Amino acid sequence: MSDSSMESVIKPRSGWIQLDFKELWRYRELAYFLAWRDVKVRYKQTILGAAWAIIQPLMLMLVFTLFFRKLSPQSSLPYPLVVYTALLPWQYFAYCVSHGSQSLISSSNLISKVYFPRLLIPLATNGVGMVDFVISSGLLIVLMYWCRVVPTSLVVLLPVLLLGLFLVSFGVATFLSALAVSYRDVRYILPFIVQLWLFSCPVAYPLSNIPNEWQLLYSVNPMAGIVAGIRSCLLGEPLNALGLVVSLVSGISCFFIGIFYFRRVESQFADVI
Repeated sequence: MSDSSMESVIKPRSGWIQLDFKELWRYRELAYFLAWRDVKVRYKQTILGAAWAIIQPLMLMLVFTLFFRKLSPQSSLPYPLVVYTALLPWQYFAYCVSHGSQSLISSSNLISKVYFPRLLIPLATNGVGMVDFVISSGLLIVLMYWCRVVPTSLVVLLPVLLLGLFLVSFGVATFLSALAVSYRDVRYILPFIVQLWLFSCPVAYPLSNIPNEWQLLYSVNPMAGIVAGIRSCLLGEPLNALGLVVSLVSGISCFFIGIFYFRRVESQFADVI
């Protein structure tokens, strides 16, 4: 029997969204390694290290407080706290999208030489963003204690909103990472898209600034409802339940679209990248 008859070909499973969760779990240690590698590279040769996870949203909070405070109506809640609460999920989303979109290209040597589930690469980027999110959440707890703000009963919805945040961030990052393999223009246009997306979310202003007749359409932006929902859970702002449902459905749709496109072009990565 010739040696060629014993060859086996490793390729992605067929199907529009047939994820092999057992395989992803089997490679979980690689996902951890990739995430930890990115964490170390992110803060390598920096003086402040992980403190930058707090400094970045803190500086944005100060800028928004100086220039956009008039956009917020009078409220019993301190405006800096309102902005910082919204900045945390936004910063996580922006990091996952910006860095996740280039994650496949950055790992081109690994992709072209070794087989593993390619989804682990953008997934590891989400893991790095989650580390920053947890660190910066520590300052949020301190600010809430300082301002004597206690979460309302809506806080029970927080795990659902965090899951929605993860799904939309992973879905958009996965879609853009696959798109960037074939179209390198993504890295140049994405910063403008992220900036526009920021101001289309209720970060510097409350959801109540949007006219009632436009709020449902506005909530098609998945980050709009998630950001507003997290702020409602933690600070007790009025919750737009219908808008939140629309945003979550939109976010889940982004997740499936991203996975679908990624799976469709995954077999071409090693050749194109």
